[in-house]
Amino acid sequence: MLFPIGDDDRKLSKPALVTWALIAANVLLFAYQNANPSFTYGWSVVPAEITSGVDLVGSEYVNAGGQRIEIPQTPGPTPIYLTLISSMFMHGGLMHIAGNLLYLWIFGDNVEHRFGGSRFLLFYLVSGLAGTFAQIYLDPASVIPNLGASGAISGVLGAYLVLFPRNRVNVVFFIKVIALPAILVIGFWAVFQFINGYGAIAATEETAGGVAYGAHIGGFIAGVVMALAVRGSTKERESDILARTAQRDPRSRRLWR
Repeated sequence: MLFPIGDDDRKLSKPALVTWALIAANVLLFAYQNANPSFTYGWSVVPAEITSGVDLVGSEYVNAGGQRIEIPQTPGPTPIYLTLISSMFMHGGLMHIAGNLLYLWIFGDNVEHRFGGSRFLLFYLVSGLAGTFAQIYLDPASVIPNLGASGAISGVLGAYLVLFPRNRVNVVFFIKVIALPAILVIGFWAVFQFINGYGAIAATEETAGGVAYGAHIGGFIAGVVMALAVRGSTKERESDILARTAQRDPRSRRLWR
């Protein structure tokens, strides 16, 4: 298994402020969730609530592994569709948020650099919505809460694959750290999602939790599509030490073309 721990950021000319802000927002809301458990059930996306427009309150039951499992439902926002946004910044546990934010920290800054801050924020939200709607499409009557930034971050991975396919990504492979091209690292991740997502489509009624592969696939495809549009309309903004020095000092002149 390839576990990414960093990438090549030498072409970045400024801090990725939107990426940092998104990481901070996820951490803050996760802390609020832990202090207010009922918030998680009320403000997560429940497919049945989105398709019906009705906020479910009380206990719902699902069958999983031959057992009947109770899922508490607490009051959510008005309108209930606001959960489509709030759920993007919520997580189900420490490992869930740690994994998501590690990927956002590694891959988000390069994508933000190419998109620009405001467009990257819009891109992130659209990717998250695409992932959520893909998951709802797979089981529109489900009463199982969905939460997490996975759809949006899958969009970031899709965009990174399109925009920086040859960028080197540092990964842990067994006990060694090696550098591999992004097309291999993210491509391996994408294949894994599609294989597992295909196997999960027929099991939605028997599943009471786990990985929302539909959200991963939907967000990834949205990221690829939007990145292709950006790649066709903008050029990569190269920046090295000498170029940044020339920009800061108007008296500097470049002696090459």
